[in-house]
Amino acid sequence: MDSNPPSPHTTGGGGQATQQGKNMECKTHTIDATGKVLGRLAAEIAVLLRGKHKSNFVPYKDMGDFVVVKNVDKIKLTGKKMEKKKYFRHTGYLGSLKEIPLKKLFKTNPEKVLIRAVLGMLPKNKLRAKQIKKLEIL
Repeated sequence: MDSNPPSPHTTGGGGQATQQGKNMECKTHTIDATGKVLGRLAAEIAVLLRGKHKSNFVPYKDMGDFVVVKNVDKIKLTGKKMEKKKYFRHTGYLGSLKEIPLKKLFKTNPEKVLIRAVLGMLPKNKLRAKQIKKLEIL
C-alpha cells in the first residue's frame, strides 16, 4: 500500500493538471449605460461575463464577474435601427414567424433589448445560461 497521498498537481490519467479554478474571485462591475451605444456596451458586458479580461481565462470554465447595469432606458442606438430593426422568433408551427420591432420592445422593456444583444455575443453552449445569470439590470 502506498501511504503517500496524491499530489494536488497531478491527475489520475494523462490529463492536464490545473489549479486555475481553485482561487477564483468574482468581482462586481457596475456600468452606467447612459449615452452608450448598445452594441459596444453589450460587447463590454460579454467580456466581463466570460472572464476574458482575466489572465487565467480558459474558455471551458465560467470564471466571469458579476455585472450590474444602470440606466438601460438611456442607451443610444446608431443609424436607423430604432425604426428598421426587428426581432424574430418562431413558435414551431407552420407560418408562425413572429416579429417585434425594436422601437416597440425598447419602449415596453429596454432590459430585454440589452439582454438579447449580450446573448448574441456569448458562446452558444451550456456556459451561456450560467454566464447570463451574472448580469443584473437595474
